[in-house]
Amino acid sequence: MKHFNILVFFIFSHLSVHSQTVTVISSENGKALPGISIISANPAFATHTNSQGQADISLLRSAKGIEFRALGYKTVYSSYVDIEKSSFVLVLDPISVNMDGVVISANRWMQSSEDVPSHIAVINPRDISFYNPQTAADMLANSGEVFIQKSQQGGGSPMIRGFAANRLLYSVDGIRMNSAIYRSGNLQNVISLDPFAMENTEVFFGAASVMYGSDAIGGVMSFRTLTPQLSISKNPLIKGNVVMRAASANNEKTGHFDVNVGWNKWAILTSITHNEFGDLRMGSHGPQEYLKTYYIMRVDSVDRVVSNPDPQVQVPTGYSQNHFMQKIRFSPNNNWDFQYGLYYSETSPYSRYDKLIEIKNGLPTSAVWNYGPQKWLMHNLTISNNRKNRFYDEMTTRIALQNSEESRISRKMSGSKNNILKTQREQVEAYSVNIDFHKSVKKHDFFYGIEYVLNNVLSRGSAIDIKNGNSVGVEDRYPQSKWQSYAAYLSYKYLLTNKLTLQAGGRFNNYDIHSDFTRLLDYYPFNFNSADVRNNAVTGSLGFIYKLSPSWIMSVNGSTGFRAPNVDDIGKITDIVSGEVVVPNPNLKAEYVYNSELNIVKAFGDVVKLELTGFYTYLDMAMVRRPFTFNGLDSIMYNGIMSEVYGIQNAAFAKIYGAFIGIDIKLPAGFSFSTKFNYQDGIEEMDDGSTSRPRHIAPAFGVSRLTYKYSNLTMQVYSVYCAQVSNKMMDASELSKPYLYAKDKNGTIYSPEWATLNFIAMYGLQDNITFTAGMENILDKRYRVYRSGIAAAGRNFVFSVKVNF
Repeated sequence: MKHFNILVFFIFSHLSVHSQTVTVISSENGKALPGISIISANPAFATHTNSQGQADISLLRSAKGIEFRALGYKTVYSSYVDIEKSSFVLVLDPISVNMDGVVISANRWMQSSEDVPSHIAVINPRDISFYNPQTAADMLANSGEVFIQKSQQGGGSPMIRGFAANRLLYSVDGIRMNSAIYRSGNLQNVISLDPFAMENTEVFFGAASVMYGSDAIGGVMSFRTLTPQLSISKNPLIKGNVVMRAASANNEKTGHFDVNVGWNKWAILTSITHNEFGDLRMGSHGPQEYLKTYYIMRVDSVDRVVSNPDPQVQVPTGYSQNHFMQKIRFSPNNNWDFQYGLYYSETSPYSRYDKLIEIKNGLPTSAVWNYGPQKWLMHNLTISNNRKNRFYDEMTTRIALQNSEESRISRKMSGSKNNILKTQREQVEAYSVNIDFHKSVKKHDFFYGIEYVLNNVLSRGSAIDIKNGNSVGVEDRYPQSKWQSYAAYLSYKYLLTNKLTLQAGGRFNNYDIHSDFTRLLDYYPFNFNSADVRNNAVTGSLGFIYKLSPSWIMSVNGSTGFRAPNVDDIGKITDIVSGEVVVPNPNLKAEYVYNSELNIVKAFGDVVKLELTGFYTYLDMAMVRRPFTFNGLDSIMYNGIMSEVYGIQNAAFAKIYGAFIGIDIKLPAGFSFSTKFNYQDGIEEMDDGSTSRPRHIAPAFGVSRLTYKYSNLTMQVYSVYCAQVSNKMMDASELSKPYLYAKDKNGTIYSPEWATLNFIAMYGLQDNITFTAGMENILDKRYRVYRSGIAAAGRNFVFSVKVNF
């Protein structure tokens, strides 16, 4: 039957498709394979097959080496002539062990992962469809290589190789998402991205400032959203997906819809997702300290601590979210391609749960601590040209405008001085232009480009007295500011021999900040009304890839990265704890990181694949909080309290090292096994000259999976696990948050080890309906991920249905 299906596909494809269109099918069942990467070095060309497994390769008539790559299938190298002889139908054989894949994040252009000296994790659409993550943060966590911290359910702050927040870079369709107010504390901006709208996600580990500039110190998360697909026949290409999902631990209700309509030169794509999440229930078996025994209610104009009838339910943690994406594509000919994208995401207000469980003198410190709606809007125009000339083979220009808004609403427990409900609202308007080029000359590849980024920051503080409703003047969180970056980069790849490849690069980056403190002068006795920071940064990289054999690859890489000061660094005035205040330091400079890593990938036949990565990172001139002076004073009055002055300064170093191990094993009878394990450690200089464990180093963590596949059925049992962090190993900042942690036998706080057992199954009914059902945390463990404020979900039943059309 399998051979008959392939024969029918050959005949049908030959009759219905133009001769320049190749159709890629699976030898396993004769079905079309969408998303297959097609790459040619000469002429330079890259594309993917559409939903019908087809792609136009008319530009490759002279190509002698065309690569067809996809995860789970053996890579095929063919010439245009050979493809023509096979009636433009190419058959790929499924395999369990992949040595290569296609990545974009390394040089901003599609290339084989074999030609990249850095470790990159890829999250493909099949993974997203199978695991059904609730948010983009959960999608990253499912990779088994990114540690996710959550202060509240509406959160998810990635931690990569000992770095987090504004020391990691987020890229969406090649556009920098990081703004000038990304802070050093935990961020939840990643939840603005819709996992249902993702075509592919890559996590680049290590410094990547050559390609991405400031903030790309610990790594880059590159998100590529769905691309409108053109029709390559006379008939319009109409396809889409409808997904409904429900989960029990937080009474989740999610609906998603996307549709693509493509003609020969035009295509439109619409994606809509709505999420509703109730209060999250934790597990039954674990530390008692995690139980939520109370919540705050305001009764008769008084804040009252009310007993929680079900302490496993974390009240209040529920929220809702909407995602919308609209794309339009115009491709007038084979040389030009224009794409416009509109992206919008908005959450409902949601509580910052870790602040609501903070206790002081036996009582909660906050009656209200909420984030207002988190809004993110982006317009993106991408113009691509692949008409080869003396300057480039491929060129892409990206012009983007982003508007983001976030707010914080807080009030302490009621009392004579605690009736003030304070709101701080920040808006950032971000403009960016990227022009990227690729030029191939025999064994040499040049990737070069320029970038300009402008952020305008508007911050407003307001408050009301809840007793009488009167407005109260309060300070803004930030000065009104402008942050700019100008850069040029060059990356070079050279095939030294058939087995040895060199890759090197460099970047020159100017940055400047102007902050206007005029609105803050009523609250702080500054002797200045503005601050300016202007400086530059130079970064580089050098790596080698050695292919000992088709089944054994080694690579070594050295790279530098930087993070320029932003508005959060020089302009935020805030109290850390009562009696301490952080004031601006306009003399900040960029911090630098120096990274080295060794990667080994070895396959043993078609049965076992082993990945090993070791890395060492040195962070210099780190921007850290240290004792400071203000107008020559080491203490000032702040919020009616004499407070010790602190400032962000280039005053520390950190050393971080670690390893990653990945194993994939093909077992008999449709079974397979995989495991991923991550280990990190290091030291960070403290203000007294001593050292401590860096605060964003994750405990040892990993995931192991046993999978069974038969026909349209896939089942998996998997375990996610994390080592404990003892009291002696906790960093200094966490030791000041006893309310987040359990207590050991000595009565000191620590983060216990944990492991969950999970099951998931997916069944494809016919070709267009897929059912997924699973049980997460089967043993109903009660645990809290290290540094997190909210306890993780307890036993969770998940069900979803997906309909393709």
